[in-house]
Amino acid sequence: MRGRTVTSWPSLKTDLRNAGANWVDKEVVVDNGLVTSRKPDDIPAFNNKMIEEFTEGIHAHVGSSGRTWVNE
Repeated sequence: MRGRTVTSWPSLKTDLRNAGANWVDKEVVVDNGLVTSRKPDDIPAFNNKMIEEFTEGIHAHVGSSGRTWVNE
């Protein structure tokens, strides 16, 4: 999770931060195609964001692993 911005159920906050994530308390978060949300009440926002991500397709700056890469 190092370097990724995510959200989750609050009880996972410490574990995610210990894994190197930037944890935020938001309804839904997207980080380079990784979509996360906090709780069942957030499912409608999560679903809408997932549909948006599927519609966009592969991002030019994201490799097949989901990691950001830079041409040098």
